[in-house]
Amino acid sequence: MTQFEVPERARVAVLTGSKKIEIYELPVPQVNDDEVLVKVEQTGICGTDVHEYKGDPFGYIPIELGHEGTGTIVKLGKNVKADYYGKPLRVGDKVVTGLKPCGVCDTCKYDPEHIHLCESGEIFGLIPGEKAYKNFNGWFGEYIKINAGGVIFNVSDMDVDLRTLIEPAAVVVHAVEKAKEIFNFKHGSYVLVQGCGPIGLLLLTLVRTMGVGNIIAVDGDEKRLRMAERLGARYTVNFLKEDAIARVGEITGKGAEMAFQCTGSPKAASTIWKYVRRGGAMCELGFFVNNGDATYNPHLDICNKEIKVTGSWTYQAKDWMQACDFLKEAKKDGLPVEELLTHKYALADINDAMEMNISMQGLKIVVKGE
Repeated sequence: MTQFEVPERARVAVLTGSKKIEIYELPVPQVNDDEVLVKVEQTGICGTDVHEYKGDPFGYIPIELGHEGTGTIVKLGKNVKADYYGKPLRVGDKVVTGLKPCGVCDTCKYDPEHIHLCESGEIFGLIPGEKAYKNFNGWFGEYIKINAGGVIFNVSDMDVDLRTLIEPAAVVVHAVEKAKEIFNFKHGSYVLVQGCGPIGLLLLTLVRTMGVGNIIAVDGDEKRLRMAERLGARYTVNFLKEDAIARVGEITGKGAEMAFQCTGSPKAASTIWKYVRRGGAMCELGFFVNNGDATYNPHLDICNKEIKVTGSWTYQAKDWMQACDFLKEAKKDGLPVEELLTHKYALADINDAMEMNISMQGLKIVVKGE
């Protein structure tokens, strides 16, 4: 049996104030029979992490952030035999995790496929308070403890960079599954993706692996639009350099059939309606924090067009496994998804990593667990 030597103390990155993350060295928590201790390999920075870093909109400080992580099991409680879908778990396996449903509400008891809607559920890396970070409950540290009830997946057949993309890939898988409820994707469909950050780029990659040929990427950054082309976009529109609404009309004839709003910008959320044709559909997945109100014209934008609309919130457990399959397929097809990881920082330099994310000079910024 594989065994790992675990130190008595290890480092954890704690957000203690606005734009202030401090590195603490704390006792590594003991693991009971229902818990798992994981040595962190690396963790992606999410837009939600950045919002919390900049202004603590959730009131979570102090908190150990990081929910896009992956690592190696170094201690395994004796009652933990398998991952969420029954795949055996052993010390040395590579894992990812995210949700921690409460287990007692009506959703958890009677509708487990929708545990992401559990009102009292948590996400590792978004659990606030001193007790939480002293128990290593986020991925921005050297270790993370997966508490009893945490959803965990064995992904030992994937390399570390691909594993780091599983959590954001699960977000886009869930969004596309929601979109399928209101739109029938076809090879010739005109599908528009507004916002070419990591989520938008992963989403258009997923749509491309589904066989859709006419993907339109809309952004104001030429580097991101070039990456969109490499990942499967047939058309790119720079809204800072041209009339984006008119250009989308030229490309499609009548407007996009399906549009995904992937930014956290209220202005963008107001514009997305203008890209959609009559009878079209739209999925909103850009707002995981409250960034303010957006405006639209109820007559021109919705009623007159009979647009179908859905929202997408995080992910279901099953979306994680589909995310793994999607990433493997994209890599097999030669789509450079791993190049989304543009910058890697040491844990000690996590404040610099956050500032790099804010600068928008890269795509997915990564913190190494060391």
